[in-house]
Parts: sequence; C-alpha cells; structure tokens
Amino acid sequence: MEDLKLSQAAKRAGVSAGTLKRWAEQGVVPHDGDGWSPAAVATARIVARLRDRGHSLASIRRAAETGRLAFGYIEDLFPADEGEHTFEDAARETGLEPALIERVWQSVGFPSGERASISDDDLQLLRYIAAVLAAGFPLVAFLQLVRVYGQALAQMADAEVRLFHLYVHEPLMRDGVGGLEMAEEMEGLARELLPLSSPIMDHLHQRFLQHFVEQDLIGHMESDLEDEALELGRLRVAIAFADLAGYTRMTEEAGEEEALTAVERFVQAVEDTLPDDARIIKTIGDEVMVVGSDPAALTGWAVGFQDRHVGRPLPRIGIHYGETLYRDGDYYGREVNQAARVAARAAGGEVLVTRPVVEAAGREIEFDPIGQVRLKGFAHVTELFLARHAEE
Repeated sequence: MEDLKLSQAAKRAGVSAGTLKRWAEQGVVPHDGDGWSPAAVATARIVARLRDRGHSLASIRRAAETGRLAFGYIEDLFPADEGEHTFEDAARETGLEPALIERVWQSVGFPSGERASISDDDLQLLRYIAAVLAAGFPLVAFLQLVRVYGQALAQMADAEVRLFHLYVHEPLMRDGVGGLEMAEEMEGLARELLPLSSPIMDHLHQRFLQHFVEQDLIGHMESDLEDEALELGRLRVAIAFADLAGYTRMTEEAGEEEALTAVERFVQAVEDTLPDDARIIKTIGDEVMVVGSDPAALTGWAVGFQDRHVGRPLPRIGIHYGETLYRDGDYYGREVNQAARVAARAAGGEVLVTRPVVEAAGREIEFDPIGQVRLKGFAHVTELFLARHAEE
C-alpha cells in the first residue's frame, strides 16, 4: 500500500491534520518525513483511542518506545475498506431491503460504530447473502445462521489476537526488542500466518459439516421411527450437565491456576470421550452442557466417564431427555433448565437421570430410584434415578 498525504492519513486516522503532525513531531507516531505509511495511520488510530480514554501523550510515547503499540502495525496486513456505500445504495445493488441489511449486520454482530457505511467488500458479502435468500433458504433460519457465524468467528479472531499477543508480542517485549524492530518481526510472522488461517478453517468446517450431516440423517431416521412430529424449530434431544463437585472450595484451597487446570483437564476428558452423536454446546466456569440425540448412548457415556475418573474433585452429571427450542446453535426451554437442576442435585461421582431417560435407555445401564424431588423453579415433582452399569 502506498504512503498517504497528510490530509489522507489524518482522515483515515480520524484526527485533524494538525494533531497527526504534532504526534509525529513528538515521536508518538512513526513518520519518516516523505509520507504517511499504513503503519503510521494504524498507530495514530490507536493513539486516538488511548487519548479518548484519558492516557497522556507521555505515557503513550513510552508505550511506543517499549513496543507495546507494535501490534497496531499488523493492521497494514488488512486491505483498506475501499468504497463507501449507504444502506440504500446496497439495497439498490442487491435487492435487499435497507432494514434487512441492518438486521443482518446486527445478527452478525458487527460493532455498532462499524455499521454506518458499507465498503466494496461488504457489498460483495451482501450479494452472496442475497443469492442465498433468493435460492429459497428461509430468512428466519438464515438470520440464526449468520448470528452463529458471527459469534464463532468473533471468538476465533479474538483468540488469534490474544494468543499472538501472549506468545509472540509479550516475549519480544520481555527480551527488550525495540519498537520498530519488534513491529517488523511481528508483521513478518503475521504476514506468513494470516493467509493460512482461511484454508485451515475451511478444511475444519468441511470435516465437521460432513460429520453433522451424517448425524442429522441418523436423527431423522430415529425421529421418524418415534412417529411424533415436533413444532418447527424444536428438537428432541438428551441434555447433560456436568461439573466438578467442590470446585469453589478447591479454588480457595489450591488457588485459581490449579483449579483452572483441573477444569481444563475435565473439559478435555469430556470432549475426548463423548459418543459421536453428542457434543459440548457450551461451558460456563467448571460446568459443561452436552447435547446428544441418543439418551442411551449419552447415559452410557456418563456412567463410563464416572468409572474412569480418578482424583478429586469428582464430576457430577445430570441428564434429561425432552423437547427443546433450537436457536442460534444453542438449546433453550424448560427441559434444558430441568437437566441443569438435576445435575445440581447430584453428588460427586454420581449420574442422576429423569424418567424419560430411563424409558429411552437400553439394558446396559441400571437405574436405582431415589425418589421424587421438587427441583428449584418447577411446580411439579421430578422422579430421579441413579444410573450405574448393569451387574453381570
């Protein structure tokens, strides 16, 4: 990318020409006197944000000298947003209503400050979206899909930035590498790595897509055998919640790092042992939510997981089977809440299940009734069972 004139650089940085020139004279923004490089503009944008947060120019200069602002130079690797279109312009170009474009932008999760105008690349994205909708994909499903895309990709991008900072940027600062040298090293590494991220993600997406197409086919067969139609947007699934009994006490006694290590081992063990039809939906602290299509397989996994687990804290698992509302890649509703409440009733090392799980499970698992309980938030009592391997 070519160097810019002062007025152009100031406009892209979002500051006045006089301010940008003053920052350069004071050594806050790099400038060689011949023009304004993309790295200088990227740094100026960062400086502007820091100034808005109340940081002094002296503190920002010290940060620049020690390389703390070097990460901003990587913005040079991203193409500039060419073109500037309004929602009305994009609507005429794509056939999408302006209100729908804004709704898509909101569903994706773009920051509110970045929704005012549309670049040429954004316009091409909207053409793809218009083609998907024109092909007949339902709008209600598409908005959920782009919301999942946005959440997943935002999490990936956040992880890429934070891990690069923790394992590349921080070590360079600790080694005392100068700001410009550090920026060059980081930019060189990022320039090599960035083009590889898309093919890696595309391959993983294809692999997982194939897996879930197969699982969905099996699920359709089994739901047809049950011969009971569900309302649109609902799925009948087995839901398991698992956490570590005594985790809070462990945090206090052993410290946060050791407790976090225990959680990481626990979550990894769950991921590595789940049946093919089940997957982790989310984790909240030490709690894991798992959903599968086969209650018998999920219960068998839970009992086996408890048998294999050694050491403390012990896991506790609760499982329920019922009809859920599927939205944005997650599961909602009364049945989900009930599964969470069942898990809260379990002791360390136990697997507690409800009557629907017992009725759907196979003969490999035995269930000992432990009585009817009133779960928090539920008016009616729930019959609970302790699941264990059948005795031979």
